[in-house]
Amino acid sequence: MAQGYVTLVGAGPGDPDLLTIKAVKAIAAADVVLIDDLVNPEILAHARPGVRVVEVGKRGGCASTPQAFIERLMLAEAKSGLHVVRLKGGDPYLFGRGGEERAYLRSHGVRVEVVPGISSGLAAPSAIGVPLTHRSWSQGAIFVTGHGKDAASEPNWAALAQSGLTLVIYMGVARVAAIQAGLLAGGMAPGMPVAVVQSASRDSQRQLLSTLQNLPGDLQASGLASPAIIVVGEVVRCADAWNEWDAPGVVPFEAEAASR
Repeated sequence: MAQGYVTLVGAGPGDPDLLTIKAVKAIAAADVVLIDDLVNPEILAHARPGVRVVEVGKRGGCASTPQAFIERLMLAEAKSGLHVVRLKGGDPYLFGRGGEERAYLRSHGVRVEVVPGISSGLAAPSAIGVPLTHRSWSQGAIFVTGHGKDAASEPNWAALAQSGLTLVIYMGVARVAAIQAGLLAGGMAPGMPVAVVQSASRDSQRQLLSTLQNLPGDLQASGLASPAIIVVGEVVRCADAWNEWDAPGVVPFEAEAASR
């Protein structure tokens, strides 16, 4: 029996229309799909009838499928001759542990292909009219997690504050007070514009516009929660609603839509 293989597929931020053509082809060819908790289940419409779907949810603060179990399951299914699609929210290589999974499978002789996806760090600012780079304000962007796996790997917020680049922060909602403190300690201006976008590209998307000094209080008042992306930088002034409101202020997505 021929050995199967694994495709790590980026499912994008949630809107099924943001899937790549290559992702759709991979899903359609799968024998078994391991789907992450944050993936829009509507994407499974591209799978063939009878495909086996295994939910392997992983979300901060909730019960999660152990990573070691997921890797062993992919290995076993591929060794049995199946085409395994590991369907991940966003992009497999951007805070998706795709590098770990690829290395594990290859170390056991399994062929792995990676299909990139649109990360929520790209989709979230775009959804509210914010460019990550702008000739007047930012010559680059930094993608960073809101927390490291341990204290030694915590982001250096003071150094990031000095970079002058747009900060795109994943998994930062629960640690927003610590992030704010670190950026202020690094010299970032208290009035620096900040946007938070929850469930980017989905019908349930909501957003918040604020400033660094007001962010923790505004975020708590807004009720926004994970999954959300935090964007810090002058580019946030480009947000669709920035000049339509008495910025800074809480701008839920629903209110913005109703004002148009």
